[in-house]
Amino acid sequence: MGKQDPPEPKSLKASLDRVARTLGGPDAGSLSGVFGQWADIVGPQLAAHARPLSLSSGVLIVAVTEPAWATELTYLNSELLRRFGEALGEGVVQRVEVRLRRK
Repeated sequence: MGKQDPPEPKSLKASLDRVARTLGGPDAGSLSGVFGQWADIVGPQLAAHARPLSLSSGVLIVAVTEPAWATELTYLNSELLRRFGEALGEGVVQRVEVRLRRK
């Protein structure tokens, strides 16, 4: 009986992508894009008062510090979806839901 070669190692990104999709989430690149580029996508003023909490099945949950920022995010919803589409690809973020989480 011959000795078999061990299977080729898989990249961490590929493994994370597989796990995330199994759990109904986006791929690792989309997650790192939302969380890593947050301030660039939404702008520094909004980023100072809002932060992404989760992204699953196209729904981005965002925490805001004050009710006024929840209103602002709701007002900017279409623009933010356009920006996410440009930065991450169409359909990665399909809807934004806002939660109030005071500091």
